[in-house]
Amino acid sequence: MKYISPTSRSVIATLLCCSATFNPLYAQSATDDIAEDTDSDVIIVTAQKIEQKSTDVPITISANTGERLKQLGVSDLDELSNYVPGLNIQEQSANNPGIVIRGITSDSGSAQQAARVTLYYNGVDISRSRGSYQDLYDIDRVEVIKGPQATLFGTASAVGAISIISARPEPGLSGEISGSYGNFDAYTLGGHLNAGVDTVAVRVAGAYKRRDGYVTNLAPNQEDLYAQDQFGARASFRFTPSSDFTADLILTYDRQRNSGTPFISGTLPTSAGPADPFGAPDLRGSPFSAAVLGDAELGLTRDVYDANLTMSWDFADDWNVTMVNGFRKFNSNEVFDADGSAAYFLEFAEDANGEQGSHETRFTYNNGSTFRGSFGWNLFREDSNQRVPFSTDEVTYFQCLAGIVVPGVPCVDANGVPAGDAISALTGGAVGAVPYQAEFENLGKNDSYSVFADGTWIPTPSLEMTAGVRVLIEKRRSGYRATAPGSFFTGSPPFPLTDTAGQTFRTEDSFSAVLPRFNILYRFSDDINGFATVSKGRRSATVNAGATSTPTGPVGAFSDIAPETVWNYEVGLKGAVGPVSGSLGVYYQAYDNFQVTVADPARPGTTTTLSAGSATNFGVEAEINVRAADWLSLFANIGYIDGGIDDKPGNGNLAGSQFRLQPEVQAAAGFTFDYPVNDSTRIFATPSVTHRSRVFFEAPNSNLISQPAVTLVNLRAGVSFADEQFEIAGFARNLTNKDYLLDAGNTGGGFGIPTFIPAEPRFYGIQASAKF
Repeated sequence: MKYISPTSRSVIATLLCCSATFNPLYAQSATDDIAEDTDSDVIIVTAQKIEQKSTDVPITISANTGERLKQLGVSDLDELSNYVPGLNIQEQSANNPGIVIRGITSDSGSAQQAARVTLYYNGVDISRSRGSYQDLYDIDRVEVIKGPQATLFGTASAVGAISIISARPEPGLSGEISGSYGNFDAYTLGGHLNAGVDTVAVRVAGAYKRRDGYVTNLAPNQEDLYAQDQFGARASFRFTPSSDFTADLILTYDRQRNSGTPFISGTLPTSAGPADPFGAPDLRGSPFSAAVLGDAELGLTRDVYDANLTMSWDFADDWNVTMVNGFRKFNSNEVFDADGSAAYFLEFAEDANGEQGSHETRFTYNNGSTFRGSFGWNLFREDSNQRVPFSTDEVTYFQCLAGIVVPGVPCVDANGVPAGDAISALTGGAVGAVPYQAEFENLGKNDSYSVFADGTWIPTPSLEMTAGVRVLIEKRRSGYRATAPGSFFTGSPPFPLTDTAGQTFRTEDSFSAVLPRFNILYRFSDDINGFATVSKGRRSATVNAGATSTPTGPVGAFSDIAPETVWNYEVGLKGAVGPVSGSLGVYYQAYDNFQVTVADPARPGTTTTLSAGSATNFGVEAEINVRAADWLSLFANIGYIDGGIDDKPGNGNLAGSQFRLQPEVQAAAGFTFDYPVNDSTRIFATPSVTHRSRVFFEAPNSNLISQPAVTLVNLRAGVSFADEQFEIAGFARNLTNKDYLLDAGNTGGGFGIPTFIPAEPRFYGIQASAKF
């Protein structure tokens, strides 16, 4: 195998662009083909099932290999998003990730709503929010595909897709073990073992991560917040009886037992002083948490099981058929203190469960000169539910909400004493706690059937023209139920829900769509290519199921939110001239029936989905890498977005709002220093700086519910010796210990008491690894 220096590998990893027709089998072989067939100045990709320069792919795609993730010190998707222009990932918890591509967020936990961004794991859609989080270990690469890609990645890729590709088994015996230790008593242990021959190979990999909470919780009955305790394991089996056929079976288990999310009140004080989003909260939860919410402690219990079987067969000259089959099951329960204070006021849990199954068959033809194309079909089914139990003390609830139990007693006083305790003391115990509980649940069962075709015609060596289409039919079935007893004081439910009297109200509807894409690639020279893209994306309709009260009892309340559609127009340049590689893209997106999830004014503490009308999005993205020397490469990227809900009277109070979690400017820069001290030892360092302008956490926008511009500094550096068999490195993230917010508003905001979630402080530590 031709040797490629670590610096050259970093150049390839930073700018590697995957192809239009993703296949996990071929994606795994891409790095081998690059190593064998190129030098550091040429980037070759094979994910279109042929070897191509990345500059020959007319789509805006960024990819980072597992090695590049390691260089940057990235171990989670949210950390990776700092280095990909146009991508932001907010990991409020493993149960509640928010994925943002080009300013458009996909984060709804409702079983009735569809995703905007497709998250793929080894070729299978895992986009359902509560089951989508996937730990990054033993990864071949992570690909970020921007813009609608319905013909390639399915209907959920309305604004783009993220594809996680795990390392595959290979012939030979090899392995690696790594570990780290850092502040907050954080430690990790992971690795893999690979064994195989030409026909059969097995790879086992895993990772364990544990860390104390970085937000001190003053409550004596709870742990510190944002502690991490998670484990992931994967077993991969490859069967290659001939050079024409390959089958991969991949089994994955992912588990979290993390402590509570720090929803910190911005108005209610603690015993430590006035409310401070970056201070120590007093989150006590509910005294009935175990019975009502499912766990005595705040935090997340989550288990995910995933199985994938992919088969690829070159059944004739120029022809291949690939079948991808997937099954995923998740169950999670997250207990959280939504009021962000010591008061027994707004105590919730979210119990989410679901199953997803999918099958895709894709036939691919490539004659190597004038035409290549693919066609096939996809079947996808999911069945999920989201149950939200609620626990409160009615005395505290009515006092905090309206101050009507004992006038003048605050929800939480200046000494951090909650209203329930204060009223009990004031009345000599005559007025004690009046426990109350309620719950609501939404259900969704969704089926999607689609056929697709995609072809590229090459009339001259300088010109390629691609057209594709996906035709789909989907059936969406939704359900709703609620248990909401009357209040001890008022007789009506204090939490504004309609009790369905044991009934589950259901509704369903069917939809169809035609989603095209068109691409042109033009070679201006051997080094510079230009491309243009027009594509249509679609977020599936929402079939809302709810309930309302009538004089004769509860009845179902049903409504459809029409599909959200977007037309995406994009032009760009890609090139690699001498030591400089880079890309530049400009895009414009026009949305109709833009869907937003906002607080439901009729039911405080709950959300509803509605159409905000039209929205537009204009942006520019640029990436550059300079190989200054064999041992030094510099990188930088920037993304600019001018987007939001159109400022038109018909768009109501949302008119003119910037998209949730959308920065106008996002940038990153740094360098990789990888210097050989001798034939077997090298020293390396990758310092980097990331910047993000102000983001709003809700629409309509409010400066209070936002995070101003933030700049972070990260570093990873160390030494490798014994021909890279051993490595010791130090790392630091958020080196300057910058205080900034991960999110704001949240459930408490629906009751007029917004809460704030602090982002990660400075993390630092040391890592060691050994491989053979």
